[in-house]
Amino acid sequence: MIKQKIRDFIFRELVFVDNPAQFSDDDDLLEAGLDSMGIMRLIMFIEDQFGVTLPDNEIEPDNVKSFNALESWILRHKKP
Repeated sequence: MIKQKIRDFIFRELVFVDNPAQFSDDDDLLEAGLDSMGIMRLIMFIEDQFGVTLPDNEIEPDNVKSFNALESWILRHKKP
């Protein structure tokens, strides 16, 4: 559910690819066109949707490069 919400938002608002269904959870979002402004919009969306706070000092490529990386980052900060 986390990945699907993020996927819908990214492909609707931030990154435009020919066939989003063929974009895997491990494909590189940065190579697909996710830029720094998009990352900031994405973090605001994630914090609002999932009730988490993602620390500014953790905004780095390893945490935002793929849907799997984003999900792991969110889960590390999500309160049980």
